Amino acid sequence: MTHEELKQKAHDLPLVPGVYLMMDKSGQVIYVGKAKKLKNRVSQYFQDTSSHNEKTRAMVAQVDHFDTIFVSSEFEALILENSLIKRHMPRYNILLKDDKGYPFVRLEQNVPYPRFSLVGRMADDGARYFGPFGGRRETRLAIEAVCGALKLPTCSRQFPRDIGKERPCLNHHIGRCDGFCLPDGPSQQEYQERIRQAEHIFSGQHRQLTGQLQQQMLEAAENLEFERAAALRDRIQAISVLGKTQQVIAGVCADTDVWGIYTGQVRCGCSVLHIEDGNLLGREVEVFPAAAEEDESAVLLAVLSQYYLGRAVLPAEICLPVLPPDSDTLAEALSQQCGHKVTLRLPQRGKRMELLRLAGRNAREEVERITSETERTNKTLEQLGALAGLAGIPHRIESYDISNTGASDMVASMVVFSDGKPLKRDYRRFQIKTLDQPDDYRAMHEVLTRRFRRYLDGDEHFDQLPDLLLIDGGEMHARTAQAALQELGLHVPILGMVKDDRHRTRALMTPLGQELGIQHSPPLFALVGRIQEEVHRFAITYHHEKHTRSTLTSRLDGIPGVGEARKKALHKHFGSIKAVAAAELSELRKILPEQAAQAVYEKFHAQAKK
Repeated sequence: MTHEELKQKAHDLPLVPGVYLMMDKSGQVIYVGKAKKLKNRVSQYFQDTSSHNEKTRAMVAQVDHFDTIFVSSEFEALILENSLIKRHMPRYNILLKDDKGYPFVRLEQNVPYPRFSLVGRMADDGARYFGPFGGRRETRLAIEAVCGALKLPTCSRQFPRDIGKERPCLNHHIGRCDGFCLPDGPSQQEYQERIRQAEHIFSGQHRQLTGQLQQQMLEAAENLEFERAAALRDRIQAISVLGKTQQVIAGVCADTDVWGIYTGQVRCGCSVLHIEDGNLLGREVEVFPAAAEEDESAVLLAVLSQYYLGRAVLPAEICLPVLPPDSDTLAEALSQQCGHKVTLRLPQRGKRMELLRLAGRNAREEVERITSETERTNKTLEQLGALAGLAGIPHRIESYDISNTGASDMVASMVVFSDGKPLKRDYRRFQIKTLDQPDDYRAMHEVLTRRFRRYLDGDEHFDQLPDLLLIDGGEMHARTAQAALQELGLHVPILGMVKDDRHRTRALMTPLGQELGIQHSPPLFALVGRIQEEVHRFAITYHHEKHTRSTLTSRLDGIPGVGEARKKALHKHFGSIKAVAAAELSELRKILPEQAAQAVYEKFHAQAKK
């Protein structure tokens, strides 16, 4: 479909809640979203795209057609959106890890002796599933810890088939299993009871389980069943320790989750801290591709939906740095899902605020740790290239500036940045040759004409064509540069670098007078500012050198025995006319022959005596 056809189709949608699926020419789903009013939301994609961020513009450019699914409420839209994202894994949605990253604990059902096992995904097989949890290794250790605390078997024997066939394994001898394989071991009923206790732990209900076991321990003690009471006491202690130390269990037992988010140049990161009774029990961090221009609240909503929807056990409170859109709908969905009220909270002060900062720092450090300097630079150059209308990264950037004091000593500088770094071996200086009075525009025209004519002539010192020109100045400077290149039959994107009243970089300017803001991206703002400062520094340095040299040369005119070569020698040695004038005769003799040194000395000292 054409852009206009997509726009019209979106305009024809009803004002009802629903989910939309954007698809490319191959029919692949590239983005899934939800909306309270489908018509308004979907139409926004096909209106003026200049208001979109970089990621949205790229997505819209790939859309060939879209489908919609109408639902009866925002709640249903949220649930359906999450389900479709997990099914299609669209490239432009923010995606958490796949199921391999978040394993489940599976418990067999309808068998005499059910076992726990670790699986990558849930299946419709009649089994009971717990999770998802944080990692495969941690989940495996958690299964072993729960079974060890309840003294359940973890060996490969099958019950009741293998009861009484072999001697008990090492786990029984070291007290980690009660020997269900022994002929006189615990009964099937006892095994089933402990499995139910293990289910309580995996469901995050270890407090309730501990309370039940304490009641059984007291009853056993009253009945003088001291051995059983001691065993229950040991089990209570093991479960209490387990509930406090196992991070994989903490992720579902925590009564409070605290989230932090960080948007970097290349990636975004989210971290969640699991808190129980004020204690930090565990931490999870997720990093995924997303630019700094992504809206934090939208990112957080996508992450929260994928993280929590589908979990059976949830914390009572979720603390967030920003409240995402439709947070009430998400809270309602989570509350219905787990059977108790889940509150999304935006802390402002106190302990929770400190934890929010800690979570945010965790997210930032993880993003920065895995993002290389090259990735950051390339992302910044991508943003600059997009502003200049380039299809790719501007690997070679040339920048020009004019410097003068009156009609004399007019100079220009050319600096080169390659992949975001100064390439000083390619810096060049120009002396303005065709002007007898200051005129920055004509000077810029002359410099660029000379530079690019030498490129056309095959000069090895100017044999590369830049991807982008940055001119120190505004609209007229950029327009002058564009005219110079057009006269030579060349096309290179050109932007002017505009300063504010304090001579600080403010924005970029096109030859047509369109101002392009760069302050929304601190890395891009810093790069443009650095280029502008460097080209200005190089121009000023050359101008000062030339002005000093010309001043020195003019003061030495007419001195017997001092020609151009000896003037250069004096300039190189002393650096300024003031230093030459103050030099002793013995110092001058080191540079000049006797008579010439005497003539220079007498000129300046004779003037001093007058």
